[in-house]
Amino acid sequence: MDDFEQCQECLGYHFENIELLERAVTHSSVKSPTRPSNERLEFLGDAILGMIISEHLFTRFPSYDEGDLTKIKSVVVSSPTLARAAQRMGLDSYIAVGKGILKKRVMPRSILANLFEAVIAAIYLDGGMEHARRFVLDSLSDGIEQVLRNQHQRNWKSLLQQYAQKHHAATPTYRVLHEEGPDHLKSFEVVARVNGRVFKPAKGFSKKEAEQNAAREAMAELLADIDRRPESGDQKLET
Repeated sequence: MDDFEQCQECLGYHFENIELLERAVTHSSVKSPTRPSNERLEFLGDAILGMIISEHLFTRFPSYDEGDLTKIKSVVVSSPTLARAAQRMGLDSYIAVGKGILKKRVMPRSILANLFEAVIAAIYLDGGMEHARRFVLDSLSDGIEQVLRNQHQRNWKSLLQQYAQKHHAATPTYRVLHEEGPDHLKSFEVVARVNGRVFKPAKGFSKKEAEQNAAREAMAELLADIDRRPESGDQKLET
């Protein structure tokens, strides 16, 4: 099996026009009059990627406003996310680069991100939008879910802070109660405090994660307080 056959196996897509794949994996540092670089494909792939991710987020999250969607998209289509996706499927083994770049110990992630975008365009030109969409969403599904988890976690602390400042004129504080485990697998127990009130502690594998979980516990208790009020049927939790 030659390199292009192996590359297509990694992509999960087989080209009708193999020259498109050859161009997609050719970096501009390769100086050859018979082998065009992937720069033009990268340009097209960037636009296709943005459209696919925008449409996916727009459809999946009908309640998110433009700001939320923009934040998520900016991370999903960022160079680190695209470079990781390229490495995960082994694309870095097939890129053709000049001797200067070959001397580098680590392939620059900008080159890998551009490679990923060029491959998107090559698939689009060879097989159409549906094949390109399937490739993008399959390749970036883990990245999208990770961004959403991080976004969700950040929102708990933000939500608690907004509520505490609005209803208690106070800013939440967090305190580490306990640490355990080796350095590479340490867990933390953190408690949130608002205006003198201490909420149920929560754990996480980093201080940030534990703080987010503690903020979630605090919000759960605050929401329960609202529900227990006799007049709560006429009130809503404002944030």
